[in-house]
Amino acid sequence: MANSIEKVDPKTTKLGWIGTGVMGRWMCQHLMDLGYGMTVYNRTKSKAQPLIDAGATWADSPSEVASTSDVIFTIVGFPPDVREVYLGDSGILNGAKDGSIVVDMTTTEPSLAQEIYAEAKEQGVASVDAPVSGGDVGAREARLSIMVGGDEAAVQAVMPLFSAMGKNIVHQGGAGAGQHTKMCNQITISGTMIGVCEGLIYGHKAGLDLETMLSSISGGAAACWSLDNLAPRVLKRDFDPGFFVEHFIKDMSIALDEARKMNLSLPGLALVHQLYTAVQAQGHGRLGTQALLLALEQMSGTEVN
Repeated sequence: MANSIEKVDPKTTKLGWIGTGVMGRWMCQHLMDLGYGMTVYNRTKSKAQPLIDAGATWADSPSEVASTSDVIFTIVGFPPDVREVYLGDSGILNGAKDGSIVVDMTTTEPSLAQEIYAEAKEQGVASVDAPVSGGDVGAREARLSIMVGGDEAAVQAVMPLFSAMGKNIVHQGGAGAGQHTKMCNQITISGTMIGVCEGLIYGHKAGLDLETMLSSISGGAAACWSLDNLAPRVLKRDFDPGFFVEHFIKDMSIALDEARKMNLSLPGLALVHQLYTAVQAQGHGRLGTQALLLALEQMSGTEVN
C-alpha cells in the first residue's frame, strides 16, 4: 500500500462521510468540529444539509466522496446498502485512492466486512469495521462504544478520529471482529429490552409509581443503559427513534444467521426477534427500540401511563 496514512491531521487529512442519519449526522459533526475538511454524501440530500451548512462539501456519489478523501466513514442502513456503497458501480472502492482508509460503522454482516476488507486490500486500501452502540444520545454527546476490527496499523491511524465520537473504543481483532462484537452487544441488549418493558408493565399493573420504582431498581443489580435512557422515554410515551426498530430487527437477524452457522441455539434472541417483528407488523418499524412496549402492552391488554 503506497503512502498509507500513519497519522491523521486536520491540516493534511481530508475526510469523507456517507450516511447522515440520526447518528451519522452527529458523528460527522464531531470530526468537523476538530477542523477536518469533510465531503459528505447521503441518499436524501436534505438530511446532510446541517453538515453542508456547517461547511461540509456535498458529493453526488460514494465514489466521488472517496476520490477526494483520505479516510472515508460510512454508517448506512442495511447490508445491501453497505454492499452498494462499497462495491457498487458508484461505490467507494471505485473511487478510493491508494493508501486511503475506509471505515464502516454500520452494523452489518461479519462476512461482508471481511469481503470488503479483501476487496479493498487488493486495491491498496485499508478497511476497518467499527460498529457502534449508544444510539442517538451517544452519537450526539460523543459517548459511543466503538467495536473495532481490522489491521493494527489502520486502526491506530484512525484512533484519534474514533476518540472524537466515542468514549469506549476497543480493537477486537482482525476484519469482521468488530461486527461479531456488535452481535454480542445486540444479543445482550435484546434481552435487556424485554426485561425493561416487562418490568414497566408489571409495575404499572401493580399500581406502583413507575418513576419511584425506577429510582430503586436503576441503582441496584438491574442497572443498565436502557433503564437510564429508554425507560424515561417510555413513561412519556416517547417512542421517537434513537435506534430504529427495523434496524434492530436487521441486527438480530444477522446474529441469528451467524448463530446458525456456528450451530448455536439462542432461544432468548429468537423470542425477542419475534416480538420486534410484531412491533414492525403493527406499523412501528420506524419507531425507537423502546416501542417493544407496544407489542407487550397489546398482549397484556394494558397501557403503561
